[in-house]
Amino acid sequence: MKGDYPYGERSILAQLPNVTMDSFGSRGFVDPANIKPEEKEQAKRAFAAAREAMLSGSYDLVVLDEVNLAVAWNLVELDEVVRLIDDKPEDVELILTGRWADSKLVKSADLVTEMLKIKHPYDEGIVAREGIEY
Repeated sequence: MKGDYPYGERSILAQLPNVTMDSFGSRGFVDPANIKPEEKEQAKRAFAAAREAMLSGSYDLVVLDEVNLAVAWNLVELDEVVRLIDDKPEDVELILTGRWADSKLVKSADLVTEMLKIKHPYDEGIVAREGIEY
């Protein structure tokens, strides 16, 4: 969903040992009203890579950042994500992030949390701050 952009999590994760991060997509955000075929293809590639990583035996933690949003915007098929959860090896932790988690994903998950913004400096015109938002 975030594409090839130098987000803070990318720079932090690159500094950690034993962490592999793959990113798919182009720079910029996906417009849900105008999904491009190449964005859908990148989402499919990302999901296939995540499945392969989860089943490889090489990782004990796999995170699919913003996959819930990808499902909500029909970039990734809901049933494929449910199948991914069902196929998860016992010794792998699988984390799915993003807004608008489908009720089928919530039902399949072991743990579900929701972060709700009550107030944010951005609402007052304060731009993202290094070390806080990125």
